Amino acid sequence: MTVNEASHEGATVLVVEDEESIADVLAIALRYHRFQVMTAGTVREACALAERTRPDVALLDVMLPDGDGRALGRELRARCPDLALVFVTARDAPAEIVGALGFGDDYITKPFNIDEVVARVRAVLRRTRPADVLPQRPPLRYGDLELDETTYSAHRAGRAVELTPTEYALLRFLVRNGGRVVPKEQLLRHVWQYEHTPPESTVVETYISYLRRKLDTLGPPLITTRRGVGYGLA
Repeated sequence: MTVNEASHEGATVLVVEDEESIADVLAIALRYHRFQVMTAGTVREACALAERTRPDVALLDVMLPDGDGRALGRELRARCPDLALVFVTARDAPAEIVGALGFGDDYITKPFNIDEVVARVRAVLRRTRPADVLPQRPPLRYGDLELDETTYSAHRAGRAVELTPTEYALLRFLVRNGGRVVPKEQLLRHVWQYEHTPPESTVVETYISYLRRKLDTLGPPLITTRRGVGYGLA
């Protein structure tokens, strides 16, 4: 890994793509290269995720089921001026490209080479997030819970919660998914980086119990269980 690659490790990429197969390929490749990845299939989902987590880069499909990716890019940039915008689309007319690059940072046409996409994301980050400057990220919030993305600390109702790195990563992933129920397999993949679910693994249940023990003393029960499915936040 080069110095530039290491300096952008952990940057958050928001992938907005309504074709699940394409979104999955992008997410898998970016996570392999140590980016944090969130995915959305609609303008509405993208706005909600961006508001909650403030990504570093957005990979935007131009044609979305509930709106235009370029309009979404303008809205996201208005909310977060430092956000890098990379459009990924089948539209390759010169006028389309010139128009998007008028306010975006890059434009990738489909079909694409996944290695090129990763390289372009890194190139955009080099321009928008210098390697020698640590990003000051706004905290993640859910109810009375606050996660500081700069110091990796947690507070509930204003009181500090001492978390291990794994506990923090698990709680952060639940917060990023808001009120949605996250399947156990997805938690194993994103928090523990398991490619295949180990048989009879109870690591998720164990760490959920750790979090409950620490969080529930400071307020109402926060983590919910959907039996046979996964976990979410109340």
